[in-house]
Amino acid sequence: MKKRTGEYLEKGDYHREVDKNWRYYPIYRAKVDFVRRFLAGIPKDVKILDAGCGEGILVEEFRKKGHDITGMDLNYSSEYVKKGDITKMPFKDKEFDMVLCLDIVEHLNFHQQEKAIADIKRILSKDGRLLLTIPNLAHFASRVSFLLTGKLLRTSEIERHPGDRPIREYLSLLERNGFRIRWRRGIFPTFPVCSVLTYFFPSRVYPLHRILNRFLAYPNYSFLNVILCERD
Repeated sequence: MKKRTGEYLEKGDYHREVDKNWRYYPIYRAKVDFVRRFLAGIPKDVKILDAGCGEGILVEEFRKKGHDITGMDLNYSSEYVKKGDITKMPFKDKEFDMVLCLDIVEHLNFHQQEKAIADIKRILSKDGRLLLTIPNLAHFASRVSFLLTGKLLRTSEIERHPGDRPIREYLSLLERNGFRIRWRRGIFPTFPVCSVLTYFFPSRVYPLHRILNRFLAYPNYSFLNVILCERD
């Protein structure tokens, strides 16, 4: 039986049928496509946790394909999703080989971020891997705005993303909590023309995003970073 609190009580299972007029639609779609390709290459006996998985769409999809994947979320529970807090997860030490943390850390304040990363390390096996997606406060358009007006362009309202940071600060957070960065990828370099088109025509610009993400998505300039880490 599904149980919802927070935004899911208001919006329902809104990730299952994403609004194509949502201005973050092409970024969200690119992220999910990337993670799907990544998971498709993971052996099915690797024990995976999707921490902060919402409705558990990827959990359900890949469990049906035979993967050993568990979902957890603070505001949602179902057949595929266990209720839990990412800063104190209801799992044993070293229980998982891999953790997914997709667009979660920025929703926590700075103190909570430290606790969450520490608890992720606790539940990961030795040399276990962590795949994160994290918005970057210092994306290209934000830097231009700061240069011209003295104001950064936040990745969402401060109430929604209280832990918004430039990507270098997130990398430092991971490194001082015992993770090695294996690689980073960028999604959506916020160049002016593409940013304006995305704001007004989100459902139509995904093909343009695919080109930019393939050839020009330098992570430090991109709105979203995908980061693969390894536990020390």
